[in-house]
Amino acid sequence: MNKKLLFSALFLCASASAFAQDRKVIDNIVKEVNENSQLEKLAHELLDVVGPRLVGSPQMKQANDWAVKKYSDWGISAKNEKWGEWAGWERGITHIDLISPRVRTLEGTQLAWSPSTNGKAINAEAIILPEITDSVSFQKWLPNVKGKIVLISMNQLSGRPEKNWEEFATKDLFEKFKKEKAEAAKTWAASLAKTGLTAKTLPVALENAGAVAVVINNWSQGFGVDKIFGANTTKVPTLDLSVEDYGLVYRLALNGDKPKLKIEADSKKLGAVPTFNTIAEIKGTQKPNEYVMLSAHFDSWDGASGATDNGSGTILMMEAMRILKKIYPNPKRTILVGHWGSEEQGLNGSRAFVEDHPEIVGNLQALFNQDNGTGRVVNIGGQGFAKSKDYITRWLAAVPDTIKNQIKTSFPGTPGAGGSDFASFVAAGALGYSLSSTSWDYGTYTWHTNRDSYDKLVFDEIRSNVILAAIMVYMASEDPEKTSTEKAKDLPVNERTGKPSTWPVQTKSNRKGGL
Repeated sequence: MNKKLLFSALFLCASASAFAQDRKVIDNIVKEVNENSQLEKLAHELLDVVGPRLVGSPQMKQANDWAVKKYSDWGISAKNEKWGEWAGWERGITHIDLISPRVRTLEGTQLAWSPSTNGKAINAEAIILPEITDSVSFQKWLPNVKGKIVLISMNQLSGRPEKNWEEFATKDLFEKFKKEKAEAAKTWAASLAKTGLTAKTLPVALENAGAVAVVINNWSQGFGVDKIFGANTTKVPTLDLSVEDYGLVYRLALNGDKPKLKIEADSKKLGAVPTFNTIAEIKGTQKPNEYVMLSAHFDSWDGASGATDNGSGTILMMEAMRILKKIYPNPKRTILVGHWGSEEQGLNGSRAFVEDHPEIVGNLQALFNQDNGTGRVVNIGGQGFAKSKDYITRWLAAVPDTIKNQIKTSFPGTPGAGGSDFASFVAAGALGYSLSSTSWDYGTYTWHTNRDSYDKLVFDEIRSNVILAAIMVYMASEDPEKTSTEKAKDLPVNERTGKPSTWPVQTKSNRKGGL
């Protein structure tokens, strides 16, 4: 046999052996997911027992410590890595009651970082922000808020979602409703602008003028859902009422019925507290200084339990790591997972990691991030990297058809400038990919809402995502090639500007939030 034929035979033999190894590992990953899933247990412990994970809260640190313990139990090295400090705050019990002209317990809660009522109940009349003609008229009205609870959001024309109107109303009635709703929103926005203040500065002006509480309704345009973000007041509580109860109190005030509310809102300010990323590692055996990463933010808003934003991504990545450690304990490259803090305030944990670990970022084979809900992955883009198609296509080929065939890819794609933590790596020129999921009405019903709880998770969809993520990591780790970070020369046109997309600028992490 000549040398050429010998080389070909050896190459084919090696290829066949590698294929057999790949097939065995992949089959075992699928088997472990389908027969020994830990997702429900992880979700219960994280979402029901620990609960929401607001940056700076005791629950965030509890979650960090829980994850480190879990990884340790699985034989995986893990640590909490400090990246900054944040204004510490702990949520307490909120009670909001209508006590006149009738009695009703209202559905609502204080916003994150809201001041406390300090163990005492506020009993006061609720008034509404009137229609403002100019800043002078607003200043003349402002003394009226002293000793009052002030409602500062628009009262919705209907607490029914547009989908509900569209399904049941006649076409003419639906169009009439949409027009009236748009006009009401425009009028309200114009009135607010005439105060000379913004939605952020108005509550501060009201508390400085003597208001005893500020009440909003940040309706999420669906049945029973409100967005729960942070308070702007520093002396009096800010609370969100459901669209139904806000409307009730608003109409009573509008019609001169002088509604009185009783409010108890317990919370604690904890000063500056350290903030952490949780990092776990399975050390590589052949190329330990090259890295494949799993990624999901750990923090959440705290209107509910942070289940789909981003408990689902968190347990996905933890389960993938558990399975990889069991099935593929000696990877070719080092496998890392990053559970990031303070994503919700601007990707701060992942941006800090990128700043603090150039040795990892510069030797990153690929990072896979999942954030947008509980659904199966349906989109993967190339993030503007010229050679992404070569790698992603090759790695996806190993994924079962039932999962792979539902995924739409786009290459070279547009580099992510924000939205989730993969963008922190893309901005630094590293291959960060988003595993983007189908909606399950994420934007309306669970994203940052008071309904983002365990029961909204669709575990079979998450299991599919675990299979996908674990196989992609395995294939990236085993790939004989080091991936290329070459940027595409012709990026897609930005739909908003009509101009070619530009590479995002790396942004510094905010390491002292709310202080």
